[in-house]
Amino acid sequence: MKKLTLLCLVLLIALQLKAQDYTPTASNLKQRAWFNDARFGLFIHWGPFSIPGSGEWVMNERKLNVHNYTNLKDFFNPVEFNAEQWVSMAKNAGMKYITLITRHHDGFSMWDTKYSDFNIMNTPYKKDIVKMMADECHKQGIQLYLYYSLLDWRREDYPYETGRTGQNSGRTGKGDYASYLQFMKNQLTELLTNYGEIGGIWFDGHWDQTAPEGSKDRTSRIDWKYNEIYGLIHKLQPQCMIGNNHHLSPFAGEDFQMFERDLPGENKSGLSFQKASDKLPLETCETISNSWGYNLSDTYYKSNKELVHMLVKAASLGSNLLLNIGPMPSGKIQPEFQDRLAGLGAWLKVYGESIYGTKAGFIKPQAWGSITQSDKKVYIHLTDGKTTTLTLENIPLKKIKKAYLLSDKSAVNFTLKKSTLTITTVPNESEPDQVIVLEIG
Repeated sequence: MKKLTLLCLVLLIALQLKAQDYTPTASNLKQRAWFNDARFGLFIHWGPFSIPGSGEWVMNERKLNVHNYTNLKDFFNPVEFNAEQWVSMAKNAGMKYITLITRHHDGFSMWDTKYSDFNIMNTPYKKDIVKMMADECHKQGIQLYLYYSLLDWRREDYPYETGRTGQNSGRTGKGDYASYLQFMKNQLTELLTNYGEIGGIWFDGHWDQTAPEGSKDRTSRIDWKYNEIYGLIHKLQPQCMIGNNHHLSPFAGEDFQMFERDLPGENKSGLSFQKASDKLPLETCETISNSWGYNLSDTYYKSNKELVHMLVKAASLGSNLLLNIGPMPSGKIQPEFQDRLAGLGAWLKVYGESIYGTKAGFIKPQAWGSITQSDKKVYIHLTDGKTTTLTLENIPLKKIKKAYLLSDKSAVNFTLKKSTLTITTVPNESEPDQVIVLEIG
């Protein structure tokens, strides 16, 4: 009997280890490569949480209970939503993919789900937002990634007792993670079965079950069973990438690493104590305003110059930039967002080759700017607007065929002696970034 028990235990451990093993498929590696070249995407925070105009955390911050918050679905009627316009706007901005909120922490599902009544079909709008966005993305050649919250401020079976948030929503039951896990699997199966090819799943909320960022021990208080969740996703759509905004080093089974409000290697937000992976594609998510979701009191918008610098610096660190908008409850996108996206699109039409398909520069960003590079070209981004002579020592370049401005192909003077490069140029303060191309041999 003891031998049989031991044998069963060994088999169980072997099965668990096998479930945790993850070898990316050829299609997944291809998707990673595409993602790594894309460099620029649109993040969309939108849902009933937009109605109060206080951002996407309004339920938690105002301590709204489930009963009262649920009333928002009766007011959510985004008659001005136009998937064609949204996707065209992203495409014209030079963005290659869109990451759409499908279900945020408030538990509202933006698609026709069979597993929750709190969804878009039970609003006055009664149309499947995810389907319309998926159809339009496929039509216009934009990849669609889907944001999905791991935590829930309304469901009784989510283990809220050990969570850091959602403690004032009026729940009295006891969490049952086995039930909640099955719910998530059911919804993820819908998203990966009914909406065509999906580029990736963008998870958020793991941090709800850990100590705050920066703590010595950030072990999760629950076993999320990621081997089951990730295994399901890779089984349904092998190419589909998985990222998890847990603010930790990547877990087994993940296909890209994201940083929230930080560039890889930086920690200005207090969320990014983890090191950047040298094996997975990287992504930084940031806002145009100060808010993710629609916020009436937020009147600050980053300038076109700031946004160009953000995109350039991200690319110079080998990272994508996922730039966020928070549309109005009606489905209208504020003109401030539209104007800035149009400005980025105009800039990328001229300078796109210095961003798309590039890799991190051979030196980290400096006060004068940063570097991106491809196999045969190096792009010097002078973003300070005042550098006239730039000297770089110990550069890994043996030969430079020529140097010129990317904007008009006019020649730039340079010397390369004993691994020291000196470039002289006339600053153009009217441009947010003066890009010098070095064609290398």
